[in-house]
Amino acid sequence: MSEYFCLSECDVIGFDLDHTLCRYHLKETSKLIYDSFARYLVEHKGYDRDLLTVTSATWDFCFKGLVVDLEDGNLIKLAEDGTVLRASHGTTCLSTEDIIKHYGPKREWRHFDSLNTSYTRSAKYYFYDNYFDLPGALLCARVVDMLHKRGNEVTADFWKDIVAAIDHNYNTSAFKEDSGWYFPSVKRDPGRYLEPCSDSLKAWLHAMKTSGKVLLLITSSHSDYCRLVCDHILGKDFEELFDVVITNALKPGFFSLVPQQRPFRTLVNDVEESEGLPSLDKPGWYSQGNWPHLHELLKTMTGKANPKVVYFGDSMRSDMFPASSYGKWETVMIVEEMEGEGVPRSSGGIKPGDVQLEPLEKKGKYDNQGMKTPSASSEQWGSYFVDVHRGTEGEEEPSRLTWCCHSIHTYSSLAIPSVEAIVDLPLDYKFLRFSPDKPSTTGYYPRPPDSLLKKFESVP
Repeated sequence: MSEYFCLSECDVIGFDLDHTLCRYHLKETSKLIYDSFARYLVEHKGYDRDLLTVTSATWDFCFKGLVVDLEDGNLIKLAEDGTVLRASHGTTCLSTEDIIKHYGPKREWRHFDSLNTSYTRSAKYYFYDNYFDLPGALLCARVVDMLHKRGNEVTADFWKDIVAAIDHNYNTSAFKEDSGWYFPSVKRDPGRYLEPCSDSLKAWLHAMKTSGKVLLLITSSHSDYCRLVCDHILGKDFEELFDVVITNALKPGFFSLVPQQRPFRTLVNDVEESEGLPSLDKPGWYSQGNWPHLHELLKTMTGKANPKVVYFGDSMRSDMFPASSYGKWETVMIVEEMEGEGVPRSSGGIKPGDVQLEPLEKKGKYDNQGMKTPSASSEQWGSYFVDVHRGTEGEEEPSRLTWCCHSIHTYSSLAIPSVEAIVDLPLDYKFLRFSPDKPSTTGYYPRPPDSLLKKFESVP
C-alpha cells in the first residue's frame, strides 16, 4: 500500500451526514440531547427532577470515547491495550487505588478483547463514540449518583431506561409524528443547531462530481430528517450533488454480510416500500440496504471491477471499522477533538469572524458561562488522544495512546478536524496516511493534535 492517500485516485467518494458533512453547534445540540433524554426519565420513568438541571461545570464530564461498564456503573477511559487509564463511579473520579480494586493490579478491563475486535455493543457495556449519544454518558453517570442518593443498589437495570429514552427521541417515526423532544426542537429552529456549510465545500463537491467521481451519501438518519438537514446545510438542490443517497442505513449493520444483510427499499413520501429490492440497478435515493449490493451498482456506474471507494465519517463503530474491515474502503475520520487541541478546523485557518462558532446561549436553567464544548479536552478525563497512568503515590508514568486514538490509526486512512479542512486543496493532493511503519503523528491533516505532538516531540 502506498504511503500516500489521494482523492483523485478514488472512483467513489462517500459521506456520512451527521457531524461529517453536517456540522452541529455542539453546545446547543448537546444540551438538547441531554434534555430530551432526561425529560423522558423524569416524565415517563419517575426519576428525580434534579436530572434536568445542568451547570457549566457538569459538562466537563461529557467526553467522547468513554465506556460504561453496565455491571457496576463505572465509566472508564481505556489505553490502546485495554488498560484502564481513568475511571469514575457515577460522576465521582476513582482513585488509582479504587481502579486497582475494581480492575486488578494491571488495571485490565475484562471485556476489552471483545470490544476491540468487533466494536459491537453488549449487554455488559456501552461505549460513546458519537455526539448523538454522548450526552447520555453524563446522564448515565448522574443516574448512578441518584441511585446512590436514594440508597438503591446500582444494577444494569437502569440501562433499560436509558435505552428507552434514546429510542423515544430517535425512533424513525419520531420526526414525522413530532414526538419526543429532539426532532420537534430542530424542526422549529434548525439554525440554532445546524451550521450551514461554506460555499467552498459546495464547490468542492461539485468539482468532484464534474471530474467524474461517483458521490454517495450514506446515513442512519431517516429520510425526512436527512432532507431537513441537507436543505439547511447544502441548500434545496442538495440531491443534485449525490448520485446515490441511502438513508436509514442502520450502520454498522449496512456493512454486514449474508445472511444478516438487509435489502434496499424504495421510498414513497418518506415511507419505505414493504418489498425489498433484490439488487440495485440504477442511482437514486434508497433506504436501508447493504454494501455488497451497493458495490455491484458502483461497479456498473464506474465501469470497474473493483472501484476504489473512500468514505468520510465520524464514528469508529458505525463508519471507520466496518467500512475498512468489511467494505475494504479507504476511510477518512472526522475528529472534532483535533480542534480542541489547537488544530484549525478549515483550510484557511481560524478567521476572526469564526471565533464564536456557537450561537449566543439563551438564558434559562443552563449556566452557560464557561460551558465546555464536548469536543474539547476535559479536566476530569484529559485528552482524547493521549493520557498517563498515575501510580498509587500519584506519580505519572509514561504517556500512552488512548484506545480511541489507536483505533483511528488502525482503521482510518486519514484524520481531519472537519471536511472544511481539505476543500481548498487540489484533488490530487497527496496526504500522508496512517501506517504501522510511521510515527503515530503521521496521518493527521493539517497537523497532529497538541497532545500527540508533545508526546512525540523528542522522536526524530
